[in-house]
Amino acid sequence: MADKLHFSLVSPARELFSGAVDHVIAPGTEGEFGVLAHHAPFMTTLKNGVVRVLEGDAVRMRIYVRGGFADVTPAGLTILAEEARNLTDVKAEDVDAELEATRLKLLALDKGDPKQFALQEQMAYLEGVRAALAN
Repeated sequence: MADKLHFSLVSPARELFSGAVDHVIAPGTEGEFGVLAHHAPFMTTLKNGVVRVLEGDAVRMRIYVRGGFADVTPAGLTILAEEARNLTDVKAEDVDAELEATRLKLLALDKGDPKQFALQEQMAYLEGVRAALAN
């Protein structure tokens, strides 16, 4: 049996995954990267995008992350995401409703309101989730 990589993905809300996998591909800020068992240690920041968990050549799970950090150690890969959603559990209509609610909140703010940036970031994240669901 081939060596497995221990992978954990955690968000502030909960741990989304922890277990042994063959390969993980993640959206680093410097570009997409893959991690296998026995990878050299490194740490990097993540951009919004899809983390793909593979068993052999098959994608086992797709998790959309909103930024965060990836830490590769001899023990495995840990991703600490600002926000994360397993795309298997997400419905497009729910994301559309969240997008509309966020858009309305943004429109209700006065120009220069400090909440604008956070809402714009949330819009970008939700638009990314929606696009990932379409693929």
